Amino acid sequence: MTTPAEASRYAADVALLDGTSARIRAIRPDDKHFLVEGLEQLSQRSTRLRFFTPKKRLTAEELRYFTELDFASHVALVALIEEAERQIPIGIGRYIVDAGSTPRSAEVAFTVLDRHQGRGVATLLLHHLAHIARTANIACFTAVVLTENRDMLDVFEHSGYPQQYTSDGDEMRVTLDIALGSAHPE
Repeated sequence: MTTPAEASRYAADVALLDGTSARIRAIRPDDKHFLVEGLEQLSQRSTRLRFFTPKKRLTAEELRYFTELDFASHVALVALIEEAERQIPIGIGRYIVDAGSTPRSAEVAFTVLDRHQGRGVATLLLHHLAHIARTANIACFTAVVLTENRDMLDVFEHSGYPQQYTSDGDEMRVTLDIALGSAHPE
């Protein structure tokens, strides 16, 4: 079983669909600038699909919430690539445990910069988050996705995990059974 301390040091080298090398690692408190810069680079559409509302900036409280995690009930990973001799973030995935849920479940969410969408970033983040979650005895992930967010729904549909969908107007609730997934992320 992965402890929160181990999860907070999580790191893996991966390849994106186009063969680009990337690093997936646990988010850290000093990554706040990544979130600020990333939000500035997201299109209005991507911001709305992620937050369900237009969002131009993150408050200091939100930045703390998104980067200063306990890695027990709230886990987040960042995907980075090397560009111009520096590591740049291209996507973030996170889960937050649903307190008291049986079986134990967590809500999952992803953000991938527009110019890196379609390269498998969210899929890789999903599998690495699922690996950490399974070692913490989490059996399923849930997500609320706008029905127009075809790209994210496709990630879930092609994830390899058994899934259920419930529609509620313009929102889709997705449940993924990650307990049956492979022991090692792709």
